[in-house]
Amino acid sequence: MRIGLLGTGPWARLAHAPGLAAHQRVDFAGVWGRNPAKAAELASEYGVATYDDVDDLFADVEAVAIALPPAVQGPLALRAAQAGKHLFLDKPVALTAAESGEIARTLSSAGLHSVVYFTRRFLPSLAGFLTEAAAEGGWVEARVDHAGTIYDEGNPFGESPWRREMGGLWDVGPHAVALVVPVLGPVAEVSAMVAPHDMTHLMLRHTTGAVSKITLSVDVPPAAAREDAVLFGEAGIRSIPNPDWDPILAYGTALDALLAGDTTMDAAFGTSVTAVLEAAAESASGGRVVTVAVR
Repeated sequence: MRIGLLGTGPWARLAHAPGLAAHQRVDFAGVWGRNPAKAAELASEYGVATYDDVDDLFADVEAVAIALPPAVQGPLALRAAQAGKHLFLDKPVALTAAESGEIARTLSSAGLHSVVYFTRRFLPSLAGFLTEAAAEGGWVEARVDHAGTIYDEGNPFGESPWRREMGGLWDVGPHAVALVVPVLGPVAEVSAMVAPHDMTHLMLRHTTGAVSKITLSVDVPPAAAREDAVLFGEAGIRSIPNPDWDPILAYGTALDALLAGDTTMDAAFGTSVTAVLEAAAESASGGRVVTVAVR
């Protein structure tokens, strides 16, 4: 499958470009970016074409991988889907469930494949654990703490304008929600509260009746940083694995899912995650429980 890359930032360099180049069943076709000079530089590192016009890239590939902020990704993803391209998307797909849902429906109606790159969800040890836990059932509660900092020295993501603006809810929140939904089921209601240090606390009521408690931040003091996830239920207390980050392995597994048409973490699933985050933002600003809209 010929795949073109949109984006030239740190995430494109750390995960997308090397992941595309390493996969044996993918032809890394070229790069388009909002900064043509950076696009040319990244393309030259991998010996692929540079595209000055994004529509020219669409015309030359079968699929598009996107490493751009969600507000930029959404419109370009829809254009690519309308052009008949499979999509490898970053999280969150968009900043509203309505926009994300339109992308998902466009893909579905055209018989196109998609995958949303929830990073560690594509590492085999974590994926296997969640599959087994979901099959076992009997879970009544989950707790996820995803609190760290992106503003330490040398962290490239601290310079990301969209992360600074949207904070941990939209940056690491998708990962947390994508951990609990496969085990506890879709989210029906959200209650959220914000605190200093970009801290967002969520209470999610799932359609199964289970409740998950999630703490999110990308700006906590380093000594308070933690990444932990636990399930509670009839089987007892079970820690969700937090495997070491292996970008080539995870990216390759995600590409395998795209090639196979696996819908486990496709744009429709990404839309359900965006709906939870959107409801959380509404709850935090309005001080009330918000029902998650079905898109």
